[in-house]
Formats: sequence, C-alpha cells, structure tokens
Amino acid sequence: MTKVEFITMAPTSGDSEYVGNSAVSKNAQTWSGVGIDSDREPSVEYITQIAQAAENAGFSTLLLPIGGSCVDSLVAASHLTAHTEKIKFLFAVRPGSTAPTQLAKQYASINYWTGNRVLVNVVTGGAPKELENDGDFLSHTDRYKRTREYIDIIKRLFAGETFDYDGEFYTLKGANLPLPLKEIPPIFFGGSSPIAKEVATDVADVYMLWGETLETTGDELQSVVKLAKEKNRDLSYSVSFQVVLGNTEEEAFAKANKIISQVDPEVLAAKHENTLKNGAVGVGRLHQLMVESKDNNFVIAPNIWAGLTQVLSGNSIALVGTPQQVAERVVEFVELGFDKVLLRGFPHLEVIQEVGEKVIPLVHQILEQREKQVV
Repeated sequence: MTKVEFITMAPTSGDSEYVGNSAVSKNAQTWSGVGIDSDREPSVEYITQIAQAAENAGFSTLLLPIGGSCVDSLVAASHLTAHTEKIKFLFAVRPGSTAPTQLAKQYASINYWTGNRVLVNVVTGGAPKELENDGDFLSHTDRYKRTREYIDIIKRLFAGETFDYDGEFYTLKGANLPLPLKEIPPIFFGGSSPIAKEVATDVADVYMLWGETLETTGDELQSVVKLAKEKNRDLSYSVSFQVVLGNTEEEAFAKANKIISQVDPEVLAAKHENTLKNGAVGVGRLHQLMVESKDNNFVIAPNIWAGLTQVLSGNSIALVGTPQQVAERVVEFVELGFDKVLLRGFPHLEVIQEVGEKVIPLVHQILEQREKQVV
C-alpha cells in the first residue's frame, strides 16, 4: 500500500482567523502573516494544545519553524515532547545561528530524553534583513555552500564519528558527539535554486517543496529526483500546502476570501517589497503565480489558490474545497512521488482538527481503493 505521512506546523509566531491585518503591519518582516500580538498569541498553553491536537488528528510530525517572531524551535520541542506521547517534532535551525557541533549536542540531548522523537530541518535562508539581524551577511551562494558543510558535519556527528574538519566555513579538531545516537535521523531541507538542489541531493535526506500546481510541482520534483539518481542517492519528498475546507466548494472559497478580508495595504506593499529583495527562487515563483492569477480570484488550478501569497512568504498556496476535493488533490500529489504531505491553515487549531477528521482518512481510503483497482 502507498504510504504517506502527514506533517503539520505549529504557529509559534502567533495565529489568527485572518492574515495580514493591522496587527502584523508593525512587523512587516514577518513571513507568517500574523504577529505575536495577533488574535492567538503563541503561548505555551496554545502551542501545547496545537501539538496535542496534531497527535490526536493522525499527524506523524509537527514542524516548529524558525524566523520572524517565532518562539525558539528547540525550546518549543523540549517542552512539547513532555506533553505528548508519540508525535515527532521537526525543529528548524539556521546554520548562521547555531554552530553544527552545538546543534548536534542539543539534538542528541533531547533525542535521548524523548526516545527518538525529534528531527532536524536545516533552513538556509530567510528575509535578508532578518538574517542581517543575526549577523549573517553571506551571499545566497555562500549560504548554501555553508549549509552543505553544516549538514555534512552534523551527519558525521550523528553517525558517531570523531574527526577533524577543514572546510571553507568550519574548522574542527577532534569533533565528536559524547552522547551517541541509537538511530541516525533524516535531515529535512528545502530550496529551489540550482545550488539548493545540488546541496539537497548531496547531503539531505528529505527534500521539502512548497506546493504549486500539479504540473509545476511535478517538474520541480522530477528535477531533483533526476539529480539524486545521478548521484546514486534516494531521497524522501515532502510537499506543503495551506488548507481551507467547506461543506461545498463555494463555501470553502468564501472562507478563503474571508481569511484575507482584513489585509492592511501596508502589509501588501511590504510583502511585495520583501519578495523583490529576498532573491529566493521559490518565493519568487509563488509570488509570480499569485500575480498572474489575480484576475481569476487567485485560482491557479482546480481547488488550488494563491490568495494567501499576497501576504505569506513560503508555504502559501492553498488547497481549497470540500474534504473530498482536497483529499483527491492530495492524492494527485502523492502519486507524483511525495511520501510526506504538510498541511496547515488559519486558524491552525481548527484546521488541524478538521484535516485529521475529514481529509487524512479520505486520502488513505482513496489510495487503498486505487491500489485495489490496479491489482
């Protein structure tokens, strides 16, 4: 049977029924569309509720993001593992913020205490101003070169090696991990530029893509699959979408439009300016899809909507429709070759619960039925 894992994300920078309203205009650098002063603050109580809801809804993994006004991902993971039983936590880390040896030690500690319930998502970039705030002034190309070294180092540490390292960005003597791992975790990584794909196929284990149309996402996926095969590597693949559900398609799109009904013009202008400055290939491609679909209510394909991309950076394309329609769209992407699907929405708690109740079971059911038809 075709296996697919479901991932969701914790809104550790805040949550709301709306994105891009006046509450976020004070912090135009945010990529999430909401700020810490939003309708739902990322309090310990709310994020714990998110984690428990995700576990109960059938998600295997909860992504803890980095950037903007997010609560620190590792701090969040260390708390949430104590308040859940089986869900895994994928915490994001930037090479420019945490040394690879320190990250490996932090990971090993929390992994040991939780029985292998944490995973690492290495995030190379972000908004230039945000990176500069952390003292990271490397060029786009150099950031990815550093990421290659970073992942190489942490994987060797995770494998139990003791080694010297003389790289362009890191020099180590006798590097080792005093607390050995029982299992070597897969490294999650994303990026759409040519050098990002080279790094992914060199050292990453799970390649993460933001969803677009079936055609464009398929093209992006196949470019990485081909490159990985040339290097005799076999990666796992994840695709990410927002989700808006309704009892009818019309109701779902009405809900989608409501989410952006309070957008502040200042936020729209700031998002546009930040996208132009960002330079990230994937961000630019989603922005272009949004611009081109404006006259069609941002619909870029059946049940696929780019309206949130006006405000959000990154994972902003949404699956909009009935649970049956959304499940069918998810299955189409799984059949492209994705074995992991990240689904989230606004407000996150209710969307996590809805997706767990109405979409995840349908996806498994459809996949099972299709396999029986093939046999």
